[in-house]
Amino acid sequence: MNANTQSSWLGHPRGLFLLCGTELWERFSFYAMRAILVLYLTDKTINGGLGWTTQDALNLYGIYTGLVYLTPVFGGWLADSFLGQRRSIIIGGALMAIGQFTLALPNSFIDPYELHAFYVGLGFLIVGNGLFKPNISTMVGQLYGEGDNRRDGAFTIFYMGINIGSLLAGLIAGTASIHYGWKAGFLCAGIGMLISMVIQLVFAQRFLGSIGIEPAAQKQLRESGSNEKQPLTAIERDRLKVIVVMSLFVIIFWAGFEQAGGLMNIYSQQYTDRMIGAFEVPAAWFQSLNPMFIIIMAPLLAVVWRRLDDNEPSSPIKFAMAMGFLALGFVCMVGAAMQQGGDMSVKASMWWLVGAYFFHTLGELCLSPIGLSLITKLAPLRLMSVMMGTWFCANAVANYVAGFIGSHVGDAGPLAIFGGIAVTAGVAGVLLVLCSSKLVEWMHGAEGNPVSARKVGEESTAPAL
Repeated sequence: MNANTQSSWLGHPRGLFLLCGTELWERFSFYAMRAILVLYLTDKTINGGLGWTTQDALNLYGIYTGLVYLTPVFGGWLADSFLGQRRSIIIGGALMAIGQFTLALPNSFIDPYELHAFYVGLGFLIVGNGLFKPNISTMVGQLYGEGDNRRDGAFTIFYMGINIGSLLAGLIAGTASIHYGWKAGFLCAGIGMLISMVIQLVFAQRFLGSIGIEPAAQKQLRESGSNEKQPLTAIERDRLKVIVVMSLFVIIFWAGFEQAGGLMNIYSQQYTDRMIGAFEVPAAWFQSLNPMFIIIMAPLLAVVWRRLDDNEPSSPIKFAMAMGFLALGFVCMVGAAMQQGGDMSVKASMWWLVGAYFFHTLGELCLSPIGLSLITKLAPLRLMSVMMGTWFCANAVANYVAGFIGSHVGDAGPLAIFGGIAVTAGVAGVLLVLCSSKLVEWMHGAEGNPVSARKVGEESTAPAL
């Protein structure tokens, strides 16, 4: 089943909105947990936290988020080869729900094994995410036939769903944690994961039909009438090169961006003046700025791309723009650090953080949904989920690097770290502009204005994967 055989809503297959709802609640679960993880680790034990140092907490945060983005390559391979995407999503969702509820267990149930239960819960979340994350994104692309120009718009809608979940997560989990303790925040995350699974189980057959049921590798063999794997064509090789090169720049972007859940989270808690009159804004609420800005700006940016028409930037140029916006965001954080003047007892204005999240969000919109769409355009069908997982592997490396960088704030100081990230992002953006023409050539018309694939000679092949 594809977009042409489904009833539509707002010009898109209804299956898109089912997948959007499934991902919304799964992302609510993920970001609810992320919004309070570092705060829970560093809070005093008397308040229900674990009493870790900032460096230890940020190191764990980097390892955890790195593994969350590393396991999708294995989850994608299992789905493509054996399970199929739909079954992988259900298994992964169940494991993540178990993980969230394990984290939410009251201390009276698990003393003196609270730390062991914490690690077990993280383990379930990591494995479950590996099965869930690459396959939900891949199915969005399968709703559309080759050359369907609605695909980028579909991923923008999908990405808005992700960020509605993220917006709700910071507000709900952050508020619940303040009033009822950290375990209440983890409980909210578990409930969100259950809602995601129920949506998928109840409506998938109706709105997705056969999409995602049969493993992609088996489907290709059946349709080709061959029992042997087909080798890659020259065009497929070039397109995979684009994915690899773009992944390297993705590492740089997310290594900076993911300071939001670690270093910037700590900075907002300890070094930011969060008072509005007599009200103190909870630090966890700043995690909702990014999704709020995405919900506001994603439709506006989609209109801009559409009005540019033939002048719309290519994906490499959009990635370069993302690097520029990331750099501007950290220029705002440099301003916050300069306002402190090296005196950590002085609190910086929260508006520096608001500005940073605004520019980071613009960068994210120029990179993340565009990257997801690009994978479904460039990757061969039999490798779609694997390549989506590989794409998320770049996030794994980036998240580990982000945690490593953030954990050294005590040694280098906020000004050096924020300034270093800004300079690195700016240089990466310039490099992307310089190599963009070659990357577009390797895409062979995947983004429109097609360069005839026949010129490359599809008969050229590489060893089968």
